[in-house]
Amino acid sequence: MNRFAIAASLVMLASTYANAQTTEQLVKGATDTSNVLNYGMGYNLQRFSTLNQVNKDTVKNLVPVWNYSFNDDRSEESQPLVYQGVIYVTSHNATMAVDAKTGKQIWKSKVEYPAETPRIVCCGIINRGAALYDGKVIRTTLDANVIALDAKDGKELWRQKVADIKEGYSMTVAPLVADGVVITGISGAEFGTRGFIDGWDPATGKHLWRTHSIPSPDEPGGDTWKGDTWKLGGGSTWITGSYDPELNTVYWGIGNPGPFNSAVRPGDNLYTCSVLAMDPKTGKIKWHYQFSPNNPFDYDSVAEMVLADMNVEGKPTKVLMDANRNGFFYVLDRTNGKLLAANPYVKVNWATGIDMKTGRPIETDVATGAREGKKVTVYPSILGGKNWEPMSFNPQTGLAYANTLAFGGKYKSEPVTFKQGEWYLGMDLTDPWEFGDGARGHLKAIDPMTGKAKWEAPSDIPRFSGVLSTAGGVVFTGALTGEFEAFDADTGKKLWQFQTGSGIEGQPVTWQQDGVQYIAVTSGYGGVYSLFSGDERLAKVPPGGSLWVFAVKQ
Repeated sequence: MNRFAIAASLVMLASTYANAQTTEQLVKGATDTSNVLNYGMGYNLQRFSTLNQVNKDTVKNLVPVWNYSFNDDRSEESQPLVYQGVIYVTSHNATMAVDAKTGKQIWKSKVEYPAETPRIVCCGIINRGAALYDGKVIRTTLDANVIALDAKDGKELWRQKVADIKEGYSMTVAPLVADGVVITGISGAEFGTRGFIDGWDPATGKHLWRTHSIPSPDEPGGDTWKGDTWKLGGGSTWITGSYDPELNTVYWGIGNPGPFNSAVRPGDNLYTCSVLAMDPKTGKIKWHYQFSPNNPFDYDSVAEMVLADMNVEGKPTKVLMDANRNGFFYVLDRTNGKLLAANPYVKVNWATGIDMKTGRPIETDVATGAREGKKVTVYPSILGGKNWEPMSFNPQTGLAYANTLAFGGKYKSEPVTFKQGEWYLGMDLTDPWEFGDGARGHLKAIDPMTGKAKWEAPSDIPRFSGVLSTAGGVVFTGALTGEFEAFDADTGKKLWQFQTGSGIEGQPVTWQQDGVQYIAVTSGYGGVYSLFSGDERLAKVPPGGSLWVFAVKQ
């Protein structure tokens, strides 16, 4: 290559990074098919693409284009971001920029944390992704820091310590940039912490605001805690929220109360197991809805709050959808938090339904017995009807596609004493599962207003991967045994699969570049089910983190 060609290449490479990601670009993220700018493939977290080059007819010709190794053997749950031909992806110990067409590494920035950190992380040594804004790659670290890297070369631009890992706090969440503010959540409810959500200045890292998910006695909701229990009340915020730019409102899910033993913390325990509607500039709470008051079963509500515009009773309505861990599928009016629908999407025995007037669950003796210290069998288990793995909503079919869990659990509370940096559960975990016979999970196509499945694809080993749906009529997800899979969005028929070599707990995305539709997903076994299920069948699944990119064979 002559010097003129080299110079031209450098100019092109520089121009790739020169166009920094703007607020306007992020707002249009859900319809930008050339990039993947947002966690959830858009502020609405629908994980839906209008691309259809890969469709029911062509998906059989899908082949791997390249594979990039993370040189890591932990669980890989990160969602890749794509901007102007560069993929940005994270692991627990690195941030990487990769050429989207060739798989060639552009840069890799290591993330270091204290050796004792993994002991104080609840449910997997992971990271779920980054945010892109104004030429920066912004991510969190396991030892509770937020860092901003230069998108050109991976050099650190700023770092802020959020909390102390020794006190039980950690971070796995992908940041959200809304109205020019970087917003992050926190993990640690299983260690006697007090949850919160933070706002940061993306230019400098300056701390702008903090909203606690557990109110103090002098704040609204503080009267739902007795004594000093609020200080250890949990309410982690470990999954990225959604954002409505028109309403200028962020919707963020709140985790379980601590400890699990609800007798220790009488009251509704706001804002645990809730969704908060917040002003992104100030963190002020506009409204809240609590799904499971005083919950003993670890039914946190952190999972994705999907936004859509739907007809409800013949009226165009701005809705928020949540396939809650408690087993009910909720639809709320996102302008005010009004409950529009709440129906079971999996087997539920702790409640008979949701009171549509009060919004509260109608509990059975399973829930009351658990609070009285009795051993009960509860459906769903403490892993929920759906765990953290994000669903997809296809506005063309009107269906939500979700990986659901089909087993129960054995629950009994036990006395608990707080010790900083140690587990603070108050639950007997010696025999926590009630698996039974049959499938342990399903990929379901769910009607949001009824909770009923149009179809379901069973799995002996439940899936813990995110879901992607497209205008090509295809639904993509992954299996813990390593298969990356494609299903017919209308029937649930499996159309294609590819063995990636390790379990998939990642979040697939798609984009178009130079006329070709690409699909990417991380592979790398680990995570909550592998840690706690005792499923011996997974012992044969090899570890090994990597990023796979696919396209239709030309």
